[in-house]
Amino acid sequence: MAQDLTNAVVSQKIELAPELIILQVKADGWELPEFEPGQFAVLGLPGRAPRSDQSDPEEDTPDPKRLIRRAYSIASSSLAREHMEFYINVVRSGALTPRLFALEQGDRVWLGPKVSGAFTLDQAPPTTDVVLVATGTGLAPYMSMLRTRLPCDNGRRFAVLHGVRQSWDLGYRSELTIMQQLCSNLTYLSLISRPANEHIPWRGMTGYVQDLWDGGFLDEAWGKHPKPEDTQVFLCGNPKMCEDMLALLEAEGFSEHTRKTEGQVHIERYW
Repeated sequence: MAQDLTNAVVSQKIELAPELIILQVKADGWELPEFEPGQFAVLGLPGRAPRSDQSDPEEDTPDPKRLIRRAYSIASSSLAREHMEFYINVVRSGALTPRLFALEQGDRVWLGPKVSGAFTLDQAPPTTDVVLVATGTGLAPYMSMLRTRLPCDNGRRFAVLHGVRQSWDLGYRSELTIMQQLCSNLTYLSLISRPANEHIPWRGMTGYVQDLWDGGFLDEAWGKHPKPEDTQVFLCGNPKMCEDMLALLEAEGFSEHTRKTEGQVHIERYW
């Protein structure tokens, strides 16, 4: 692949499931930008880059000499300067993710030199507890936040609520479980929505991620129900989940945080 369209190299590719990967990318000849946990960067590949075998045929052939670019939340700690990590689910009919899935260690890719986004922990007052709600790869910005800013046992509680379709989609499950064991102020709750498809009977919780809030599972873990005056909630993932969670939270007195109005609910609308 011609270097004039790329500026970075895949340092590691971890295949978590047939449609789910972790991609670590390092800059080639330049310094990675500083960023705040929760922000996103842009990855790109030229139109001539090959697509993975599990992708659908393209209806429109892209310009082979132009970059196809998409924004992805950064999953790595902002303190890790050797690479940026991305948590990616393939969109079979998409233009870029089938090409990203075809990459292997050592292959070249384009990484945007700037990062963006206001979906960061500094939006939440430091005296409040934090609930991080995600579906699928919406977990990525939370991994960056926790890897960088999780203060173990300082009294401020963090909770990760993660919902996916199948158990093999629970990326970072092992790491979050270990974090929870090491930090008594971190609660990790996960569930799947399609237990009938499991190869081995699933013994964990089932349903949708909203059920972890509405069903009282977080209340049980924390010993109380989170309230607007003491808790900030972050939402990232499927738009339907974000809408449903926002409705649940607004019914309890929470309000969405915007540029003009301070609130307790922060939403990353990346779809």
